[in-house]
Amino acid sequence: MNMKSNDTAADIVQQDLEHIRASAAEELAQLAGRRLLITGGAGFLGYYLVQTITHFNATRSAGRPVDLTVFDNFSRGIPSWLRGLGSKLNLVRHDVRHPLPADMGHFDFIIHAASIASPTIYRLDPIGTMDANVNGLRALLEYFKGQKEAGRPVGGFLFYSSSEIYGDPDAANIPTPESYRGCVSCTGPRACYDEAKRYGETLCVNFARQHGLPVKSARPFNNYGPGLRITDGRVIPDFARDVLAGRDIVMLSDGRATRTFCYSADAVAGYYKVLVRGRAGEAYNIGVEKPEISMAQLGEKITALGADLYGYRGKVVRKSSGDADYLVDNPNRRCPIIDKARRELGYEPKIDLDEGLRRSMVWYGDNREGMA
Repeated sequence: MNMKSNDTAADIVQQDLEHIRASAAEELAQLAGRRLLITGGAGFLGYYLVQTITHFNATRSAGRPVDLTVFDNFSRGIPSWLRGLGSKLNLVRHDVRHPLPADMGHFDFIIHAASIASPTIYRLDPIGTMDANVNGLRALLEYFKGQKEAGRPVGGFLFYSSSEIYGDPDAANIPTPESYRGCVSCTGPRACYDEAKRYGETLCVNFARQHGLPVKSARPFNNYGPGLRITDGRVIPDFARDVLAGRDIVMLSDGRATRTFCYSADAVAGYYKVLVRGRAGEAYNIGVEKPEISMAQLGEKITALGADLYGYRGKVVRKSSGDADYLVDNPNRRCPIIDKARRELGYEPKIDLDEGLRRSMVWYGDNREGMA
């Protein structure tokens, strides 16, 4: 299908990087001249976490660059965008489920983003999912503690938790604040992810309290946008894949579940704020508060965008998944309160859903690999 837009994926990425740079200018400036490690840097959120730093280094007017290292096991290969960065960072093949490299040196800041977040994928390897979020995190926290004990500077440690730690809240706790303790199954098909994130936060809180480390957690609420592969298995790339293939959008539910969706450029600006400015031992919701829309409404929006951008003529059809556990423990609603991040970090998402979906669909138009 041919696209009817003047923007290219490269244009979208450039606009987004400039947006992140402006939104997190103070935080990025504090990373200048420091060593930063990002685990899972080849994944969805790594896409902008990494490119934000290389963009900052290339466009800064003064000062030393951020010394960036990326760890990833590259289980799905090294993406072309990361290979293209070449000598702008240190790329290390490492699986965080294994012992850390003995020669990894010192890092001032660490972002632990090595985790599979798509339910259709993480349920294929539940134990491996838990290991990355618990054992990998513990090893990194012990390393960070060792750096402090050796008298080296420790600027900040960010653990990627999840809004899934809240489970399926009752109506009285939606929108959901960080103080809500959750309603989560510890044995269901999603428990490997949900409970690992919950225990990961417990590790972070206690390393912060017991060892005086600047460890913080972020709870992403349905992030989407460039970098989220079209084969990821989450709802927006699934719908985009159907549009670009010219077939009807298949919705594997009744379409009534609701979510708020936070565009990745806004989210990544928020994550750098948590890393640098967040309080030790604290967790922050990172997302948007509105609109909270149903999956049926999301399908209608993407259908309309597909028609506008690509001449799409399909429609939304409802089917049942062949996977009996597909909807088990799937929350009925998901919507955050972000007052804490707004007040303490200056976090303020600005890219609304319609614009974010437009940018995403343009990006998918140039990133259709593995569409079948």
